[in-house]
Amino acid sequence: MASKSTRLGRPPATSSAETRGRIIDVARRYFAELGYEATTNQAVASEVGITTGAIYHYFDSKLEIYKAVLDEVQDRVYKRFGAAERSADTFVGKIEAVLETAHELNNDDPSLARFLGASRIDRRRIGELASELGRGDARRSEFFENIVDCGISTGEITPGDRAAVLAYIHAFTIGLTDGLSHDQRDHRQALDGFKLVLEGKIGRAEPGAAQWSEEVSAIR
Repeated sequence: MASKSTRLGRPPATSSAETRGRIIDVARRYFAELGYEATTNQAVASEVGITTGAIYHYFDSKLEIYKAVLDEVQDRVYKRFGAAERSADTFVGKIEAVLETAHELNNDDPSLARFLGASRIDRRRIGELASELGRGDARRSEFFENIVDCGISTGEITPGDRAAVLAYIHAFTIGLTDGLSHDQRDHRQALDGFKLVLEGKIGRAEPGAAQWSEEVSAIR
């Protein structure tokens, strides 16, 4: 009986904040691997070491857990991305720094990218997730818009190519997250290939410092 009582509420010798953080960590892995619908509060609670009922001391519903996971993932990713972006002064430098950080994050914790990839699939099937993921889309768009605007100010990008460059970055980063986060070698090769395009080394007899806008125009 004593062993059962210790499972009520949070695990012994842990704080409420620690238990909440553990729920988020475990739920992120489940959402990443199984998706929203197949993930159950019971499974998450069992791995955390609490009862299913106790999970409601921390979150009102599975949707609330999902929101917390999304916020935590976004905060972790963009804290690192922001530091990387600030480390360079050019468009090419900023993008390369951010992509290297994405590779490091994927190596450190693959569940981050897998969760984001799974979330985009879930959004198309589950209406209640759409508004939450819309917030994440807006954050990503604003982040990369600022980098592209830096490129315009430095002369690396012509203003007329702004939308095309943003669309290209969006397509690449989504593909990197959704399609290659499971394999670090493929992830690395894709990044290296993107860098070759950034640096104007694709389709040139003598690689040079071509304007990014010229590369975009060649691709379109």
